[in-house]
Amino acid sequence: MAEDLITIARPYAEAVFARAVETDTLDSWAEMLDFLAAVVSDPAVADIIVNPAVEHGRRLQLLLDIGAEKLSEEGQNLLRVLVENDRLPALPDIATLFHQMKNEHDGAIDVEVISAYALKPDVEKELAAALKKKLGREVSISSRKDPALIGGVKIRAGDMVIDGSVAGQLSQLANELGI
Repeated sequence: MAEDLITIARPYAEAVFARAVETDTLDSWAEMLDFLAAVVSDPAVADIIVNPAVEHGRRLQLLLDIGAEKLSEEGQNLLRVLVENDRLPALPDIATLFHQMKNEHDGAIDVEVISAYALKPDVEKELAAALKKKLGREVSISSRKDPALIGGVKIRAGDMVIDGSVAGQLSQLANELGI
């Protein structure tokens, strides 16, 4: 997330989260925000939403048409506000921040596991159980492969990072040796 987009996204995410809690619609808002974030991240749509030649009204109508089946009236109103204020590029960050607030509210945390090799499902389950015990929260794991790690894993859970990768250990050793 770009720092300036986070700054822009935070008040929108907080407002949507407050409304979702007030109306007990956290899950439906999460789905709408994920949908909108995916739409504005699509290269064809992204080109349109940043094109100054495309008027706000046309931009809004295109997005309302795309989201006709997925957006509630409040979701459509959020879209109107974002279009009017030229904030559509912040939608992916709004969705990310919303999910962080929702997880905190639900007592859960998203954990990203990066490994040199693809993790087997049973290893993911064991890791999730160990992290749940350590963090005292429900854990949702997403994993991805990064061969540059050489071996081991890197785990990100909120602000916490556990680097158990070979590349991380080599980097730490180099720092200790002053290389």
